[in-house]
Amino acid sequence: MGEVTRIIEKKLTEALAPVELAVIDESERHRGHGGYREGGESHFRVEITSQAFEGKSRLERQRMVMSVLKEELAGPVHALSVKADLPA
Repeated sequence: MGEVTRIIEKKLTEALAPVELAVIDESERHRGHGGYREGGESHFRVEITSQAFEGKSRLERQRMVMSVLKEELAGPVHALSVKADLPA
């Protein structure tokens, strides 16, 4: 696990107290595309389940995640896909 992955996990855990969290580095799938960086950690998929999303639309949930990760999105993260759900 790389440093950016650890930072993403830490920030989301602290801000949203997820019951489930997966941070998947999909950078290798984007080799040769814009934003790809040798060594990875440029393209991520986040799957997060949190009670913090109660009463929020799908778009609002995604914005919450993006807001927590605004520094990473302005820097090392080129692309982020988010699946944000409420606990069942």
